[in-house]
Amino acid sequence: MDIRTPIPPQSTRFLDRLRNFIRLRGLAYKTEQTYVFWIKRFIRFHGRRHPETMGTAEVEAFLSHLVLQANVSVGTQRVALNSLIFLYREFLGTPIEDLQYEKSRKPKKLPVVFSPEEAASAIGNLEGEYKLIAMLIYGAGLRINEVLRLRVKDVDFGMQQLIVRDGKGGKDRITLLPDRLVGPLQQQINAALHLHKADLARGFGSVYMPAGLAQKYPSASQEPDWQYVFPAPDLSVDPRSGVKRRHHMLDRTVQKHFRIAIRAAGIRKPAGSHTFRHSFATRLLEAGYDLRTIQKLLGHSDVRTTEIYTHVVRKGGFGVRSPVDEAF
Repeated sequence: MDIRTPIPPQSTRFLDRLRNFIRLRGLAYKTEQTYVFWIKRFIRFHGRRHPETMGTAEVEAFLSHLVLQANVSVGTQRVALNSLIFLYREFLGTPIEDLQYEKSRKPKKLPVVFSPEEAASAIGNLEGEYKLIAMLIYGAGLRINEVLRLRVKDVDFGMQQLIVRDGKGGKDRITLLPDRLVGPLQQQINAALHLHKADLARGFGSVYMPAGLAQKYPSASQEPDWQYVFPAPDLSVDPRSGVKRRHHMLDRTVQKHFRIAIRAAGIRKPAGSHTFRHSFATRLLEAGYDLRTIQKLLGHSDVRTTEIYTHVVRKGGFGVRSPVDEAF
């Protein structure tokens, strides 16, 4: 679920205070979840000692443990480091400096990419909303939860673009709406709004709203523009608020259908929803689009993240033609 757990504002529990601090900073919920995960893991590693009783030495020991015992990648160790720097510098106000720890040398894995034929075959084994979701990931470079969190107002048919709200890193961005998906998306939105109308008639029809907007616009949760494009098939009780309403489809349900479709296509790669996104970037590179354009469409904060796709474009080995292909 991507709904924040309500926290009593005057709670004295350490993690409650940390979460409230993160929310006051306006950081994305995914960032909150990541920071809390690594901070809890750091605390458990040191026998549940309070972070205020620890410092540089304990942080160094934990980061080295992640490499020497847990065998994590460079990226994973960096995420853990960023979480602990936030904890000490921002939350506790006691910066940790001159860290000396074992740095990960585990190389970052190349992304798994579908060939155009594989992508078409996998998508061809999907139906209904699942097929449309896969086509949006492959056709617009969205992450799976960015698709599932789309609201009606985020689909701009006039400008033929999709607006991604609060993406990774808490940023908004704009990406393309493929020509062939205009009709299917209009049909999907009509179906979602028909379902919303039926919910209203039954006394429901309220959708989750970010906390600030829920307070500022209390009636907006029942307006058509705020409804999810891909609503869940059933109403459910939000365990955090106790309100019965319709959330968006669950990503694990969609992932399950994707795995079945990929297997049915005879694809033996370790592929999933993100493989469609990787394939989107690779196809654009093959078509000659520049890295900066692809970076913006994907929502990468650093072009170096986008550069990894240059290693997996079709005709691997930097596009070099092999001598064996010339000779035989």
